[in-house]
Amino acid sequence: MSSIAESLVNKLNGLNTSDSAPTGQSPSAPASPTSGTPRHGSVLDNGTNIGSALGRKPSVGGTRPSFAMSSNEMERRGSAGSTGRISRRGSNIVMTPSGAQAVYHTRTQDDVELPHAEKSAENDSSILDVVTPQRMRMIVHAFEDTLDNGLQKDGQIVVIPTFVFGWPSGTEVGEYLALDLGGTNLRVCLVTLQGQGKFQVTQTKYRLTEEQKQDEGQKLLDFCAECLDSFIRDTLGRTEEDGLLPLGFTFSYPCSQDKIDHGVLIRWTKGFGAPNIEGRDVAAMFMDSLKRFNVPAELTALINDTTGTLIASNYVDPHTKIAVIFGTGCNAAYMENAGSIPKIDNIGLPKEQGMAINCEWGAFDSFDHQHLPRTKYDIIIDESSNKPGEQSFEKMIAGLYLGEIFRLIICELIDAGDLFLGQNTYKLEKAYAFDTAFLSLMESDVTDELLTVIGVFTHFFGVETTLEERQFFKKLAVLIGTRSARLSACGIAAIVSKKGYLDEGCAVGADGSLYNKYPNFANRVHAALVDIFGEKGKNIVTHHAEDGSGVGSAIIAAMTKARKDEGYFVQY
Repeated sequence: MSSIAESLVNKLNGLNTSDSAPTGQSPSAPASPTSGTPRHGSVLDNGTNIGSALGRKPSVGGTRPSFAMSSNEMERRGSAGSTGRISRRGSNIVMTPSGAQAVYHTRTQDDVELPHAEKSAENDSSILDVVTPQRMRMIVHAFEDTLDNGLQKDGQIVVIPTFVFGWPSGTEVGEYLALDLGGTNLRVCLVTLQGQGKFQVTQTKYRLTEEQKQDEGQKLLDFCAECLDSFIRDTLGRTEEDGLLPLGFTFSYPCSQDKIDHGVLIRWTKGFGAPNIEGRDVAAMFMDSLKRFNVPAELTALINDTTGTLIASNYVDPHTKIAVIFGTGCNAAYMENAGSIPKIDNIGLPKEQGMAINCEWGAFDSFDHQHLPRTKYDIIIDESSNKPGEQSFEKMIAGLYLGEIFRLIICELIDAGDLFLGQNTYKLEKAYAFDTAFLSLMESDVTDELLTVIGVFTHFFGVETTLEERQFFKKLAVLIGTRSARLSACGIAAIVSKKGYLDEGCAVGADGSLYNKYPNFANRVHAALVDIFGEKGKNIVTHHAEDGSGVGSAIIAAMTKARKDEGYFVQY
């Protein structure tokens, strides 16, 4: 197995997890290079791939670090080793018809298993690694400090008061609309609250295109209004004569709020980039869309999905004190006392008044990059993103990025001549071509021959794999998923420590595709909490959260309406 691959596997084995896979054979020395004439500037006459000696081009805008071998290393790869074994890979430099240097690789024997590598990564501090208990505790302390700073003053990258006042009573009843603008879909719901933690939901989903995510901001909100109008009229059969339904708008992107039906977009996340909306009041813009399209709904509350998850989960189980989202993006919410939030002292709330906090923890360690163990792959993802330097925590743990981390490692091994030699790998060259769902599928594969892994690479990328390669791919998926879960646990631990929940314990409502669908993710989070806190970490239990963006949004709309009807801080 490749030294890079073996190093990664060894790091994961050090976790003592129940996941295991063979690590392969020791690398053997490569044979002397086989000569050939370049064809079409990229493929030799014998059918093998050649790659630029300067490394691959960036997969997205920006400069990608070169993974090309040095001339000394290529010379070493081209010489025979002391074992006398001959690998089916050789390397050499040729001149392309355009005059550029290119390195090519060939297979010389078919009875030698792949992957092979001579490139050592044992001393490479930027290699993908698991997170040790000691490192996690350091991250937790830094997380706590960041949360404290965010509560103290405005202008911080995390901690946004939501103007959701306290916990639900459990007696909220009635019909409420919920509109959820998520990272993949637009969802419209009618939620019928029945009290005592019971509810019914009628919903419709609308797919968001990548073009819509980048289109004019007002056009995106107009689309939301049109879908909401269609749902009310066509699905529910309601008209203006039936009156206006209260609406909770779940807008799951960082907004600064000074009242519940107001929110200025701070920055887009989750791959959105619609112009002319950042720095503006999203709620006011959406109210304008509702008015222009004559939608029979009244915006009551603008909320974040994580805040909704917190309220919905507590509505059903009052022991739930924290909510987290591990999906396309990541975030957390918890309830803080107003007296512990100096930056809203001007409102004059009683010090014991609860205020839900939207942590926006995906931005933790952004810009300065002092605390998180970023690797070269994380840096590539960051620098080639549409928001370089931002959302550092999210880019290391969220579902949008895990598949890309895997792809970048695979591309590095391809560039080093360790994978898919003689095969066309152009489909793997496309940024974000490797969906995180593929990692879930590979890790779930329990067949001896890893048939699901075969299917992923054959069907989606048109390349053949050996059993040894497939075992490595599965192990790499485990490593990436484990790192994500352990870093995620650090955020939970920071809130637990800050609020003093450790001794008495608490429930954590968790939602999102990573938590719900990625194999062993929840178990790894729980194991990491024990690594951080010791046996007391078992007092913190995550569970599948209630529908925050739908049910939670409706409950918050109900709470807000009741609060204002009672005349309690109606201006907020």
